[in-house]
Amino acid sequence: MPATALARWTTTIQPEELATVIDHCVVVDCRHDLFDLEAGRRAYADAHIPGAHFLHQDEDLAGATNGRNGRHPLPEPADLAARLRAIGLCRDQQLVAYDDQGGMLASRLWWLARWIGHSRVAVLDGGIGAWKRAGYPLSGETSNRAAGDFAAAAPLARAVSAADLAAHLDAAARAAQGGAPILLDARIPERYAGEIEPLDPVAGHIPGALNWPFQRNLRPNGRFKPAEALREQYTSLLGGAPAERVVHYCGSGITACHNMIAMELAGMSGSALYPGSWSEWCADPSRPIATGFEASGR
Repeated sequence: MPATALARWTTTIQPEELATVIDHCVVVDCRHDLFDLEAGRRAYADAHIPGAHFLHQDEDLAGATNGRNGRHPLPEPADLAARLRAIGLCRDQQLVAYDDQGGMLASRLWWLARWIGHSRVAVLDGGIGAWKRAGYPLSGETSNRAAGDFAAAAPLARAVSAADLAAHLDAAARAAQGGAPILLDARIPERYAGEIEPLDPVAGHIPGALNWPFQRNLRPNGRFKPAEALREQYTSLLGGAPAERVVHYCGSGITACHNMIAMELAGMSGSALYPGSWSEWCADPSRPIATGFEASGR
């Protein structure tokens, strides 16, 4: 049976489902630690899902930094496509990303793949922990797979720039501008409010943004909440506004993707990502910042 008939997941995939089709998928280990940049590579070398490849958040899933474009700027689409092709991805093949942090890191690859036109990409719900708890094996062997034929295509995900947001800030402050973007900040409340900032030189948030920490998308077991619960949460947060008005950001464009996949699971498609996120925004002292709590989802 061809892979196209077996694998068609576009948001999340359960361990039991992956086990059934794993031979037809390209699986990527996205584990990472912002404070220990080799931790993901060590974890992969120790044990990973059989056949999985390791892609590094800094080296493979981000472009070059220049001090003004954030900590994880977008890679060049052609470079990312070449990297996925090198690990064996074909145009019609299922791509599966996993991590050990509730999908926080894997969601970045999910968004990036969609951004370069690949729809068959999913996050392993519950990550490697759920895989192990389900009784499936791990491996320490490096995967050697022939190169695939994947090529970047028209984007299936939308990104906005700092300039786009800056142009709308004044409008967002006026109630009359009902079509202004709704910014959702995926960081923990203490970072959003500017009470702490462990990674970037300036603390705070983009004025007008609502705080919606990505952890609220998860159940206690680290898996995504049911679609109905997510839909109820986001509908309440957005006050019934359409998903197309939502722009997600976080510290550097990684955890914001978790909120995006949660909205997709909820059937609320069309939101956008600000990839540079807070690390890019605060690098320009001319951009306004806010602290404390606004009418947020705290």
